[in-house]
Amino acid sequence: MGRRLSTKLLNICIDSLCKVQQLQKAEAVLISGIRIGVLPDVVSYNTLVAAYCQFVGLDAGYSVLYRMKEAGIHPNVVTFNSLMAGAARRCLLTRFFNLFDEMLQTGVRPDVWSYNTLMNCFFKLGKPDEANRVFQDIILNNLPPHPATFNIMIDGLCKNGYINNALVLFRNLQRGGFVPELFTYNILINGLCKSRRLGTARRILKELEESGRIPNAITYTTVMKCCFRSRKFVEGFEIFSEMKRNGFTFDAFAYCTVIGALLKAGRMNEANECFGQMITSGISLDIVSYNTLINLYCKEGKLEDVYQLLDKIEEEGMECDKYTHTIIIDGLCKAGNIEGAQRHLNNMNTMGFDSNLVAYNCLVDRLCKAGHIDRALKLFETMEFKDSYTYTSLVHNLCMAGRFRCASKLMLSCLRGNMRVLKSAQRAVIDGLRSSGFTQEARKLQSKARLAKIINY
Repeated sequence: MGRRLSTKLLNICIDSLCKVQQLQKAEAVLISGIRIGVLPDVVSYNTLVAAYCQFVGLDAGYSVLYRMKEAGIHPNVVTFNSLMAGAARRCLLTRFFNLFDEMLQTGVRPDVWSYNTLMNCFFKLGKPDEANRVFQDIILNNLPPHPATFNIMIDGLCKNGYINNALVLFRNLQRGGFVPELFTYNILINGLCKSRRLGTARRILKELEESGRIPNAITYTTVMKCCFRSRKFVEGFEIFSEMKRNGFTFDAFAYCTVIGALLKAGRMNEANECFGQMITSGISLDIVSYNTLINLYCKEGKLEDVYQLLDKIEEEGMECDKYTHTIIIDGLCKAGNIEGAQRHLNNMNTMGFDSNLVAYNCLVDRLCKAGHIDRALKLFETMEFKDSYTYTSLVHNLCMAGRFRCASKLMLSCLRGNMRVLKSAQRAVIDGLRSSGFTQEARKLQSKARLAKIINY
């Protein structure tokens, strides 16, 4: 009894150290245990295998397998499941199957978690048909499916664009006696929302409420966010009110979702009121929350308040991200302070932000709208990275200024870079060239646009 308890204590120590990624100390505890006569068991080594696979790499995890065999301990299904999970995590399908074969050759029988891991791997690789075959194998081999099996299947179908199949499976499981847990509902509702199936998502939410289960903040926030993305603000605010009635404690994400929607709807007073509620609720602000407040102040033209917030962010030991600076640049542009926006963009470069394309695009567009198209073109030339929005914005604004030949050259440059310009902008250039008497250039541009479309598709 004493020896078993000592091994159990050894395993607790190893597990605790592995959870905080202190693998060298975990190894030292294992060696110390052996020295004083407390021998590790399969659980000891399995803990190390799982930790090495998660925090170091598959090869490091596999090396523990040799040590197990040298110690006379036979690996079990948990050992191989940890290794296969490590392979699946990195989408190493060949390694996964090699491990699966080794498991069978060792005489270890796979369990439902072995199949779950394989199924999840296939979905991550975008192979839903193969994942479905694994699911069928679980049923045919009479392995008792775990709720996680169904969750992986529904989630994988949703993420691979088979939302209808996910719904059918969900209903079939219900008819077969499976009682979905809240996590299952959340997976399906999230998949429906990402597919913009708001009506169905709301029906599933109502069904969840009527089943006696209580939706959590994730459920409500997912549907609420979908409402706002679909510009159904009234429905989104109704869900927010329902969350309040049901006594949910809001996190910063839920509040920022609502505040962002109020800003888009132009309901500034309500956005301010909502932010006030967030502050009085005692929720600690993160950089996302500050960005939302900065966006609110920029839309109200309160740029002095914005800079006070920047000081507060610094005082609290946080760092502004690229979104913070992009929001400020946009606010400066809208306030007509183009020079200030340009200075702020230069500061972003000196601060080492290598991904400030959105900020550049914002300034280019605002320069054009302010009538400084030549300055916008000069800024465009200095940009290291450009996307379809950059080209579309410039092409559109050049057409508005009647500079159709310049817009045509820019559009050709965009097509050569395998980027797309919005059809409305393409039509504006071609129609503008024709109306200006450049019919031959218009025909040439039109044919190149058609050719680029064929090649890209």
